[in-house]
Amino acid sequence: MASNRLADFNGGDDEEEALQQAIAMSLGETPRASVSASVTMDARSSPEVVSFPATSMSALGLDRRKMEEERLARLKKRKKESGFNVQEREEVLPPAQRRRLMNVQPADEPTASQPVLPTPPTNLTSNVHNDETSLRTTSVYATARLPYPKGIVLRTWARGSPRGDDIKIEEVLQKDALELAVFSSYQWDEEWLMAKLNLTKTKVLLIAYAADEATKAAMRDNVPATVIRFCFPPMEHGASCMHSKLQLLKYPKYIRIVVPTGNLVAYDWGETGVMENMVFLIDLPRIEDHAKRSTNVLTPFGIELQFFLKAQGVDEKMVASLRNYDFSETSRYGGGSHSNMDVWQRTGYCGLGRTVKALGLDSDGHIDMDYICSSIGAVNNDLLTALYNACKGDSGVKEYEARTGKPRKKKDVSTAANQRDFAGHIRVYFPSGDTVRQSRGGPNSAGTISFQSRWWDSESFPSEVLRDSRPARPGLLLHSKIIFVRRPVSETDGSASGWAYVGSHNLSESAWGRLVKDRNTGQPKLNARNWECGVLIPVSTSQGLKAKDTVSYGTTEGPQMLDLFRDAVPIPVELPGAPYADGDKAMLRPWFYQEN
Repeated sequence: MASNRLADFNGGDDEEEALQQAIAMSLGETPRASVSASVTMDARSSPEVVSFPATSMSALGLDRRKMEEERLARLKKRKKESGFNVQEREEVLPPAQRRRLMNVQPADEPTASQPVLPTPPTNLTSNVHNDETSLRTTSVYATARLPYPKGIVLRTWARGSPRGDDIKIEEVLQKDALELAVFSSYQWDEEWLMAKLNLTKTKVLLIAYAADEATKAAMRDNVPATVIRFCFPPMEHGASCMHSKLQLLKYPKYIRIVVPTGNLVAYDWGETGVMENMVFLIDLPRIEDHAKRSTNVLTPFGIELQFFLKAQGVDEKMVASLRNYDFSETSRYGGGSHSNMDVWQRTGYCGLGRTVKALGLDSDGHIDMDYICSSIGAVNNDLLTALYNACKGDSGVKEYEARTGKPRKKKDVSTAANQRDFAGHIRVYFPSGDTVRQSRGGPNSAGTISFQSRWWDSESFPSEVLRDSRPARPGLLLHSKIIFVRRPVSETDGSASGWAYVGSHNLSESAWGRLVKDRNTGQPKLNARNWECGVLIPVSTSQGLKAKDTVSYGTTEGPQMLDLFRDAVPIPVELPGAPYADGDKAMLRPWFYQEN
């Protein structure tokens, strides 16, 4: 019964399951379930010197030596095809091969379809303008104590590419001053991560997935509990994937909130020189005055962050300690939180729409939406309609009522009315097979870029929205998840505005959810499989600059179509993106890892 409901929910499959199968195939393995980790941690206990055993944190039953030997053999065999030197493997090692992972999600289906707790861009919402508060010019405000007091969006560094608006993992972590680190990720390379930290002074909380109590116990037993602890988010009500990527980094005088699009593995942070991700960071000062701390009221941004951490099961004292920090600089990043709000209104595309409206970014007219992603699920017009409406500020009810209020002739094919809502206004960027083959790492580097041909070939897939994702930094592949939304030009002053989303959501119902009617209560509920989080970053033209001065503003596709965002979020793709189809004629074919 449950599996049938899931088939209706997402075509019977999920892009995250496909991703894990692709990773396993790239390693020459049979796809199987493995585990991830989570943490609850007392931030007040003092750090101590720790000596790690060789098996530390390796509760997965992985034969690392054998895996490494097999990996090197595969890499040597493919050396001529990929153009890489095995001896230079630290620079060129393809992501699909670099698998000392602590967290691999299960391939089996969940057994329930209740709303999953926070997956929202509403967990962390942000707002920035292109004038004096420009994210990429925060060096003007930076101090020795607060490097990024206003917040910033940067690319991840990539070996072999010129430095610019990018950042290394070492620059994010600042390990010599780091007291406490809270990490969540979909994939982990524990040896790599621990090498980036100074465990004599840093305590670590890992939020991740574990299949059962025995696995949790094994993972806890394999680490020194005084330094590393776990928090295992509930995997119930249909949830089965810990896909969110969030870091909370505590220093003596401030806390750093980090929302990356990549996982805690070397290739996602550019060390193999084949992959690019995005990172949002903001540094918030500690409130030194005890009286002020006790009366501190969090901004909506902070309230949503607490909501997300509580839902994941993070220790209540740690969650409450966020009130020790001044969140005032995040006031432009959030809005509209209500403690008595139903969970479905704070998660998935419903939460996205609520945040858009709370920030005053809702639109009555058409918007233009450009979505860069690294994985695509069994997408149809219903999902795109729900996302499109959410980007206009709808809570999810509009598409829900249209879908549930009239009979459907075919369950997977959306109504023509839904398609007309977004026709010509949505572009989704995903790499073609040619783009992958021409990248530095070639096919061997694309094991985490996931799409299936049966979804692409489905009658219900809206192929007209797809564009080739060719990175602005030549030779790389994009693992970023970004949505750029351009709003209608202001009728009052002719100004241009919009917002960008940066986070963990790929394009699938598993990530964004599907609003359905609860059979018991008759009320709406959101079905979603993934834990996700992200940041909403509104932008607008500076004073005196009108929409007419923004080249290619509106539906026109051209090299400068996203110039509105360039002072707030780096544009990672070449524009315009080549369309996959011209009417009924296929021009390109997407990258399908399982067929390469």
